Amino acid sequence: MTDIDVSVGLAPTFESAQHIATAEKLGYRRAYLFDTPFEGDDVWLGLHRAAQMTSTIELGPGVLIPTQRHPLVNAAETVSLSKLAPGRIFSAFGTGFSSRAAIGQPPIRWAYMEAYMRAYQGLLAGEVVDWEGAPIKLMLTSHEADALPLRIPLLVSAIGPKGAAVAQRVAADGIISLFHVLPDQRRFPRAVVAVFGTVLEDNEQPADERVRLAVGPAWAGMFHFVYTGQGAAAVADMPGGTAWLEVIESIPERERHLHIHQGHMAEMNEADMAAWRAGGHVSIPSTTLTGSAEAIGKAVAAMAADGATEVMIQPSGPDISRELDAFIAAVRG
Repeated sequence: MTDIDVSVGLAPTFESAQHIATAEKLGYRRAYLFDTPFEGDDVWLGLHRAAQMTSTIELGPGVLIPTQRHPLVNAAETVSLSKLAPGRIFSAFGTGFSSRAAIGQPPIRWAYMEAYMRAYQGLLAGEVVDWEGAPIKLMLTSHEADALPLRIPLLVSAIGPKGAAVAQRVAADGIISLFHVLPDQRRFPRAVVAVFGTVLEDNEQPADERVRLAVGPAWAGMFHFVYTGQGAAAVADMPGGTAWLEVIESIPERERHLHIHQGHMAEMNEADMAAWRAGGHVSIPSTTLTGSAEAIGKAVAAMAADGATEVMIQPSGPDISRELDAFIAAVRG
């Protein structure tokens, strides 16, 4: 049995609270909700729903995108969630690949990230902080004042040295990475590795329909990420990339980002399906954590040996309960 915390990351939907309740019953340590309002639901609303349906699992955003809310709003929502789930909440921040790209904007600069996180921490500490040239604070009523100061674990999603340096300066508890442990993560008490994939049944193949439904949306996210960050030439080198580009580049450039991120991490859009039908599914084993229960268990054990303290599965598809059950069974052996 691998000694590592097992967590889940989900898009905020009306059903996500029930999925988190299921995860709690299965033994998941934490649940994260994405900050993706372009898909129609709110991270804080989803976390509050989950708090009312659970009693032990830890809850928090994974991750908050600072430009989407004033720091007072995120601080107030944190206090509110803490009242519903005292002692089992955390917070996390990121520069916002999907949430920024989906509105046609670049990731947030790390200087702004640091200023925002410092303001957020100060507000939770009950301090007066300067924001946009004026002092602000959480002005709780007298019967709520004992909610502050509120100290909760803070995580930062960072894949490079700039982000790691900011995480250290704000005294973050850990860093969230994707698929692999980063050297900088080992300097923090918590090293969270986010993954997506599915546990294959006996004789199941990557091209099978259940696999497509379960992991296709997350697999397709690689096209979204590569095109946004590296451009068309990099996508063309990916299996199915040419077919994906034919759909996306037929759309006027001004609105292209809307079509790229349609269904992001939830379902496959027209371009994603074109890539899949063109044979792109051959990259499933190399771009997702998909394989037998034994193979996934060994992969997570290797992460733990490399310094990961937590693995976060980001399931998709129509049967989230099945994905949660199969993944934690694979990890626990």
